[in-house]
Amino acid sequence: MTLIITGSKMIRDLEKSGSLAAYVPLEGGFEGRYQRRLRAASYSTHNITARGLGDLAAYLTGVHGVRPPHLGKKTTGNEASVGYVYYLPPVVNTQLEHLPPKAKGLVLWIIEGFVLSRQEIEYLTILPSLEPRVKVVVEMGGDRAFRWTPLKDALIAAA
Repeated sequence: MTLIITGSKMIRDLEKSGSLAAYVPLEGGFEGRYQRRLRAASYSTHNITARGLGDLAAYLTGVHGVRPPHLGKKTTGNEASVGYVYYLPPVVNTQLEHLPPKAKGLVLWIIEGFVLSRQEIEYLTILPSLEPRVKVVVEMGGDRAFRWTPLKDALIAAA
């Protein structure tokens, strides 16, 4: 690997396909370099983990309810004693509203993407066409060197 990684090929591939499947070395560090290159290219990045996301469409683009761990607390009234439901704003829409004026868009960087189902990966491939300012990078697993493919190609390979 070269000492200086420009990341321009990855950025071009991301702009062309809209979503990428990334395979990163397990010792880490490489993804941070590419995220830094994305920020230098006027993209804003948002990192999330795929574990526990639930319904991706609701979590990313819709108002969704969450029920935090009740830790022994019970709700009042005649409802189930599992705690209250709190409603949170959509993650992607909130991030897009707070983009800097000269930003090209938002890159949603999802780690641990191997836990996502085929249907969820399919949704992530069409998300950039639904919202053109959003690009998606999903870490699908480990490899000896940092490499990427279009997410739709990784979806075909997983079949």
